[in-house]
Amino acid sequence: MIMQIDDTDRRILRQLLAEPGLATADLAARAGVAAATCWRRLDRLTQAGVLKGRHAVIDWRALGWAVEVSLRFSLDKTNPRAFDEFLAAARAVPEVIEIQTFLGRVDVRLNVIARDMGHYQDIYRSRILTLPHIADIESLMLVATIKDSESLPL
Repeated sequence: MIMQIDDTDRRILRQLLAEPGLATADLAARAGVAAATCWRRLDRLTQAGVLKGRHAVIDWRALGWAVEVSLRFSLDKTNPRAFDEFLAAARAVPEVIEIQTFLGRVDVRLNVIARDMGHYQDIYRSRILTLPHIADIESLMLVATIKDSESLPL
């Protein structure tokens, strides 16, 4: 069921998206509501599954990870466990930062990070090519991120 939100919820969510680490009292002040109202609204949004939590966003580039590659896989689906076995093995690769599944020509997309091209080549040969049930791989090297936003037009 889709939750309906009002203007007060939208103001709170906009402020939360702009600065997720705000204390509830500061968030309430910026949204123009009482702290108790803000807390109740946040609790209601969390209970409804709209808010899934507050988390840190780490810029892995600032930690020396300079390479990001998007790998698109088509799997050999003659084995009924191909997806499950591939996904379990992919989850075990520490450099895989995102896994998505699709319907269509591409079955799975992995985002992989590495310190440099030599490191990526090692990851690719020793960890990616050894993943089970691969029928085809397409690699896309990230050149620039133009827009990276988790916000909504609230």
